[in-house]
Amino acid sequence: MTSGILFGLFVAALVWVVARNPSGEAVTLRPVPTDKPIIVHITGAVPRPGVYALPQGARVQDGISAAGGFLAEAEKEGINLARVLEDGEKLEIPYIEGFSPVVATPEDEEIFVPTTDLIDINIATTFELETLPGIGPTTAQKIVEYREENGPFFSIEDIINVPGVGPATFERIKDLITVGE
Repeated sequence: MTSGILFGLFVAALVWVVARNPSGEAVTLRPVPTDKPIIVHITGAVPRPGVYALPQGARVQDGISAAGGFLAEAEKEGINLARVLEDGEKLEIPYIEGFSPVVATPEDEEIFVPTTDLIDINIATTFELETLPGIGPTTAQKIVEYREENGPFFSIEDIINVPGVGPATFERIKDLITVGE
């Protein structure tokens, strides 16, 4: 009988603990606090100059990557890619001597005029194609592959048929390329 009373008291206590209203305040999950991003103005020899929001502690390399990487005309010597960027900083990527940006479009895109001869897109290597503004390693490879699969370009305008080369890129390179004689 004593064990029955003890068991009854135990069950009653258990029901009371489970059924009572919780005390205290509910736990609210909040997002992990993040640092305020830094704002950096990146100009010069990058494909997409502009203002970028980067995380605290971002390096020069991070800023250049955000702006699309280096153009082929970029003077990379003397740039400390490991330097930490500061909020409000302007990062100017210089051009190789002999290349000069010329503002020529309504969107204020920069067009680069090299001091070398025209590049024949029918025989140029990927390395030579990469020297054109807005043409990186991937697009240069696509140009070569397109040429191998479809034959030579008959006019410079035909380069627009290559995936990744649109009208804006064509406008930037049209004065720098040829299809030979």
